Order: sequence, then structure tokens, then C-alpha cells
Amino acid sequence: MSVISRRLFAAAAAIVLTSLALPVVAGAQSQPVTKDLILNDPAAPVGGNPDGKLTIVAFMDYNCPYCKVSAPALNRIVREDHDIRLVYKDWPVIRATSMDGAQLALAAKYQGRYVKAHDAMMAIPGSHLTRAQMLAALRKAGIDMTRLQSDLKTHRRDIDALIASNGAQADALGLTGTPTFLIGGYRAATLDYNGFVQAVARARAAPQ
Repeated sequence: MSVISRRLFAAAAAIVLTSLALPVVAGAQSQPVTKDLILNDPAAPVGGNPDGKLTIVAFMDYNCPYCKVSAPALNRIVREDHDIRLVYKDWPVIRATSMDGAQLALAAKYQGRYVKAHDAMMAIPGSHLTRAQMLAALRKAGIDMTRLQSDLKTHRRDIDALIASNGAQADALGLTGTPTFLIGGYRAATLDYNGFVQAVARARAAPQ
């Protein structure tokens, strides 16, 4: 494992939990940012158990190396714990191609392949992805590329509106970078698998 990889995994192992106060903010968006919008935006892709009692909200960027470190652990906890609902928030903040990734992933939602597209792009090494790399990964993952391009064009306004809404939610929460996870009543920074287990247990034990 390289020095950089060791540093990333060390950072991912650090659990940072802070109490979360979900605000109601009437911002520039036509739709005010509320707790319900953050947790239950009908346009946001959902993974895990859609009826799970515990919700994890994940703000991520496809150029974020820490997102890529934490993604397998997040997938594992959601796969093994059958009562977690995972809400994906594409928040492209790192570089220009982050927007390409967010748009492509959300376009894949219209063919029922958002999670497949998300995982495929998270698996691409590096933090300077090109659009060509993303398209190649999506094609390899079995995404229907003709439909993807059609849906990207047809639903572009809705896709961009969702990305803007995710950004407004991140701003309202005072988020400063990716990845950020909202786990029950807590905000968590990058986590490894054991960190997710502890964070989930803490969230479930907290007074509702």
C-alpha cells in the first residue's frame, strides 16, 4: 500500500461525530431546505432498504479520494444491516468533471441503474477523473449508454435542479467538504467499516 493510500485509510478510520441540528432555511432555492427535504427528497436516489428505520444521507463527489476510501465500507454496512435506508446526495464541489459525474449518475437513475453507475464511478482510481473515464466505467458496468445520453438530455433540467438542491442543503447544514454522512441525529466525517458500525449503533441508541 502506498504512503498516500495509508494516509487515506488512516484518515478514514477517524470517527468524527457531531450532533446534528437540521435547519429550516428559506434560501435562494424556490423550495426551502427542511429536515424532511434532506431526508426524504423524492428526487434523490435511495439505496439499501427503502423502508429502513435508520437513514444515512451521503454527500459525495466522484473526484473525492476520501469518498472512494469510505464507499466500500458504506456499501458493506448497508448490505449487512437490512434496516438502513441510504440517501445519495451528489454534491460536485471538487473540480469541473465532478459535475459530469453527478449528471451521468443521476441520468442513470432513469433506467434504474443509479447505484450501479455510482459504484462504477466511485471505483475509478484517482481524483482527476475525465468524462471519458467515467463513460468507459459506466459502459463496462452495463449501463445502457444510448439511453443514458437520451435521459441526460431529456431530464437535464430536473437533474441540474436536484444537484442545485443538494448544494443548497449542504450549505444550509454548513458542510465544508465531501464525504459527509448524516447518520440519524449525527454528522460523521470519513469512516471505515468499524466506524460506520459504531456510528450506526450510536444513532440508534440516541433518544428519538
